[in-house]
Amino acid sequence: MSIKPHPFAGIESPFFWPVGMALAMEKETLETAEKNLKFFKEVVKNDIVHPMPQWASPNKIVYDLHTFTLRDFSTAKTSDGIPTLVLPPYAGHTSTIADFHKKQSLIETLANNGVTRLFSTDWHSATQEMKNYDIDHYLAEIHVAVSDIGGRVNLVGLCQGGWMASLYAARFPSQVASLVCAGSPLDTQAGTGGLRELANDLPMSFYENLVAAGGGLLKGQFMLEGFKSMHPEEHMVSKYVTLYEHIDDPTFLRRNEAFERWYENTVNLPGRWYLQVIQQLFKENRFAKGEFVALGRNVKPQAITCPLYLLAGTADDITPPDQVFNATSFFATPADQVVKELTTGGHIGLFMGSHALKENWPKIAAWLVRQG
Repeated sequence: MSIKPHPFAGIESPFFWPVGMALAMEKETLETAEKNLKFFKEVVKNDIVHPMPQWASPNKIVYDLHTFTLRDFSTAKTSDGIPTLVLPPYAGHTSTIADFHKKQSLIETLANNGVTRLFSTDWHSATQEMKNYDIDHYLAEIHVAVSDIGGRVNLVGLCQGGWMASLYAARFPSQVASLVCAGSPLDTQAGTGGLRELANDLPMSFYENLVAAGGGLLKGQFMLEGFKSMHPEEHMVSKYVTLYEHIDDPTFLRRNEAFERWYENTVNLPGRWYLQVIQQLFKENRFAKGEFVALGRNVKPQAITCPLYLLAGTADDITPPDQVFNATSFFATPADQVVKELTTGGHIGLFMGSHALKENWPKIAAWLVRQG
């Protein structure tokens, strides 16, 4: 039987054992100090430096509008077929959630499963010049993009992007070939989600004061702190414990850094847009009731008759499944052209979680391909 040599040669004699213990403790202390230093550097990088998030998949910029940059992820060599336009969330974080990390990307999953003409909006952080933009500004520029990339599209809306896509589909039904809504608050008064409770319980003066504090904008940092307050232990304790436990795992560090770049870098929202969303869409639920006015017309959700795919998460505490699935009660898509799918995980997991990207989004991609 081979005996593993002592890490400090020459102290095998019991006479030197106390010295050996001291040296071993010094070595362990040094290793701990090195680990602590690596941990400290990671915390500084993620929580203080905040490197900007990057799009993971190759793309080219089509053009910049006031509200977004249009990005082209297409792999098709021709312009045949109906293009797909992804509308990421516009809720305080950057649009890179749709293309988070290589092999952990909704955009990449769609492209790898046959969606060859693929575009996405990259929402801009609102400036002071944009503080009075309302929902109409965003719908109008989406309309420009849809018209320019083919005139008729498959729309994929993620979270807030889902109600934006639905408003557009109700306002311009002939230009939407199919509609996907994932984790989207379409019936905002359904279920018991955290956003519904906040919208109902707090007076408009609270939200107006938030906008005033941001100089006419809703600061993304305000929203980030709100999200963190929903799970304080996770953001103040658990994430640091997990980071320390995996500080020597390069794969974990790369993915954690990518997430922190996305999560900690926020975008601002126009104050007028934000207050309109809170009052008209959440508190009053005007779209579901057919009372919302978009680009000069009262848009009726019954105008949506295109094929419809609805995806919700069982553990989604931002947009509970009822807020997504209840759309079938006020959209007019025939029942045989509606897919309702419930998946595991929470809100963010719907867009970047490994389970959803492996099990749900390939099916959505195949469904989109069948639409045209």
